[in-house]
Amino acid sequence: MSILDELTWRGLINDCTDSENLSKRLNEGSIVLYCGFDPSSDSLHVGNLVPLIGLRRFQDQGHIPIALAGGATGAIGDPSGKSAERNLITRETLQANIASVKKQLCKLLDFDTANNSARLLDNADWTDSVTLLEFLRDIGKHFTVNSMVAKESVRARMEDRDVGISYTEFSYMLLQAFDFYHLKKEHDCELQIGGSDQWGNITAGIELTRRKLNQKVYGLTLPLITNTDGTKFGKTEAGAVWLDPTRTSVYKFYQFWVRTDDRDVIRYLKYFTFLSREQIEDLEKCHEENPSAREAHTALAVAMTDLIHGESATKETQQASRILFGGELQGIGENTFNEIIGEIPTVEIEKSKLDGDGIPILELFVASGLCQSNGQARKDLQGGGLNLNNERQSDAQAKITSEALLFGKHLLLRKGKRNYTVISVK
Repeated sequence: MSILDELTWRGLINDCTDSENLSKRLNEGSIVLYCGFDPSSDSLHVGNLVPLIGLRRFQDQGHIPIALAGGATGAIGDPSGKSAERNLITRETLQANIASVKKQLCKLLDFDTANNSARLLDNADWTDSVTLLEFLRDIGKHFTVNSMVAKESVRARMEDRDVGISYTEFSYMLLQAFDFYHLKKEHDCELQIGGSDQWGNITAGIELTRRKLNQKVYGLTLPLITNTDGTKFGKTEAGAVWLDPTRTSVYKFYQFWVRTDDRDVIRYLKYFTFLSREQIEDLEKCHEENPSAREAHTALAVAMTDLIHGESATKETQQASRILFGGELQGIGENTFNEIIGEIPTVEIEKSKLDGDGIPILELFVASGLCQSNGQARKDLQGGGLNLNNERQSDAQAKITSEALLFGKHLLLRKGKRNYTVISVK
């Protein structure tokens, strides 16, 4: 399939300027394209992935992608899709964020291939030296206020009288248009891609490039992802799902994809993964025939965790997941076990309670909160419902010593199939 055919099959084209001529141009040979990202945080999140993975899809077909960091535009803030003015951040913070995000971009794009290496650029490099008067004279004169007000991102904010829009954010469109013009002039960039909320900014850049360079460039937008139930994609009760494992653990990242709604899983396989059409159609068939097997969900979680965190991290988090389904603990590494710490209740006890003869097993389960009393613990144990370190317990007289500690620190207690608590010593 051509790149546009593939994007169409995956449901990834929201809108496109002059798709017929763009298709012809893509068939003629490789082009340079770009997508911007907002460096307002030191990590990307899963909501950023669709356009950036879109760059990778183009690169895989021989095109040259530019990931454009908004070192200048990020200091202003894009009003698109925002219901309120953004807080401004310092240039130092922006630069630190860009440096952090570059490491994540290296997992999505190939910066070292021979013929079409990806490039990371910062629009502050060509914006900082431009004076206000120069910008107004050379860029601003090509736009009418009428056309700017007509853009959805601006009009929506102006219609909200309680919020409104500052002149600063009103001007954002001109800065992004300036980027497209500059990238065409200096890097022969012919295509900008972005989320559907970027349509107004993209078309502004196309018009500016036509006026100043008499050159034709193109725009393509991808859909903003929402879950079938109407909730915002990439948000959980704990907040955004980040690509940085220090902000969202690999375990939580993997679980986010595993827990995808049945109605969304095939759509997300198309949007986010590089699995082939045949592979996805096979998974779709399995999903329709036996959704409880969750093969599609597992394939999605594995593909995305491999992409962002690497195959070894995926295997560790799968191993950690199996622990919570009664899997064997033998051979489990401490890092893998730590993936589940914080995912289940944790109770601390004095290590001295495990000294000598140790703590009675019934008392241990009461201390964990899994059983309300020794009598209840005895009844649960006799029914085969109590497990220590994923081994079923049967001796009500047993005492647990420090020898049972995992990594010298933890005990994993389970009641029934799914009720877990970690006992940690202090």
